[in-house]
Amino acid sequence: MRAPNLRPGRAVSTLFAACTAVALSVPAATAAQPQTMQLGEQVDVNDVNRHLVALQRIADQNGNTRASGTPGYRASVDYVADKLRAAGFDVSTPEFAYTKYSLESIELNVAGSPVEADALEYSPATPRGGVTAPLSVTPVDDSTGCQASDYGGVDVTDTIALIQRGSCTFAKKQRIASEQGASAAIIYNNAEGALNGTLGGADAGVIPTAGVSKATGAQLVKQQGTEATLDLRASFDEITSENVIAQTRTGRADNVVMAGAHLDSVAEGAGINDNGTGSAGLLETALQLGGSPDTNNAVRFAWWGAEESGLIGSTKYVQGLSFERQLDIAMYLNFDMIGSPNAGYFTYDGDNSDGVGAGPGPQGSAAIEHAFVKALHKQGVEAEGTDFDGRSDYGEFIANGIPAGGLFTGAEEIKTEAQAAKWGGTAGKAFDPNYHQPGDTLVNVDRTALERNSKALANVIGRYAHSTESINGMQNRAERAEVRKAQAHTLAAKQPQAQGPLSLR
Repeated sequence: MRAPNLRPGRAVSTLFAACTAVALSVPAATAAQPQTMQLGEQVDVNDVNRHLVALQRIADQNGNTRASGTPGYRASVDYVADKLRAAGFDVSTPEFAYTKYSLESIELNVAGSPVEADALEYSPATPRGGVTAPLSVTPVDDSTGCQASDYGGVDVTDTIALIQRGSCTFAKKQRIASEQGASAAIIYNNAEGALNGTLGGADAGVIPTAGVSKATGAQLVKQQGTEATLDLRASFDEITSENVIAQTRTGRADNVVMAGAHLDSVAEGAGINDNGTGSAGLLETALQLGGSPDTNNAVRFAWWGAEESGLIGSTKYVQGLSFERQLDIAMYLNFDMIGSPNAGYFTYDGDNSDGVGAGPGPQGSAAIEHAFVKALHKQGVEAEGTDFDGRSDYGEFIANGIPAGGLFTGAEEIKTEAQAAKWGGTAGKAFDPNYHQPGDTLVNVDRTALERNSKALANVIGRYAHSTESINGMQNRAERAEVRKAQAHTLAAKQPQAQGPLSLR
């Protein structure tokens, strides 16, 4: 990705007033700008880190996890909600129900040798003893495994179909393979690194489906026709979880600045970077803002549940709002991982200046991107864009035409030489080597990245609490409604409905 254009911050003009023929200077921080415009200056990384300590201790006391539906998650909700109530916010914890997927075990053996693999989330389980069948290789073309004709006469009946990632969702690939007669599927990555993915929902899985790395896939392609066994144990449970929603008691309720972070971890660990960091930075920003700030616009903070199960909490929240209530939301700002140990500095590519993947966000997203770029630039950090790839809670907001943006320090993607030269850290290594692993703990957080991003997110939230004019572009509500409807129609077609933190494609 190439970096968006940087726009150096303009110096705030010092105001002068004449008093009995003597010019008296007035400090710009107090006269030229309201306090919320410098909210980041009030955010102390030590206070942000204190929230991370609390989340780590909650995980330690609850089986080393804060996954939705567990006591660790409920304790996390209580911690955040109690802090917000004490600060004077209007706080609610709306519940929602969903089907939770739990992987118990997975084993893949080819020619009698074990192969490293992971289940795609919501994959059906195999029968006891697994599925044993020869490997078949799906021909690689522009739409590998995305339509029946891609198989080009290859007989995959009663085989384990090996399919390259790309062009369509994992769910569609395994469904097409099943329709061709495959008993199970293995999807291999088309980029370096392990393949983490989701089929998108409890009803999406048709046949047992595993994911493997690009290198492993290349080896398996050479073993076409070899007998393989996939043994996958998983369960589906009906879960009730909750979000935390907190809104200021002041400011316009029909022009709300909304900011969110998912609060849940994966089952495998405490989730301190993913996403304790986003949750902690957002919480400290809310506490510094206070429940009744002197702002023009109301600010609504959200801590989402079940993000790790497919963006469930945020999706249900947005879908539960009428169009008029959605229209009250001027924008949505998302913070999912802001302290990765080998950190990058990414802003969501609202203007599509990178020309990658999903395209631009709804009208106003470009201005949000530039605001975050500027907030990081003021701290001496050159940001890069990251695609709206559907892997976090902005998904349903974008699908309904709501402008979006946010910050991200990287997950399993590999840091390049150029990025290491620009930001420090180690090239050739993942931004977060502990992503979705037990090692995602308090000791594996980059405090410099945490501080920079916490201040940047606070400054941007504070700026928009004062004015959203650069986002709206139009103040006529009816005109704004027509734009939202048109954009929602276009964008919903691009965004899968059940997008997960693990990629759908």
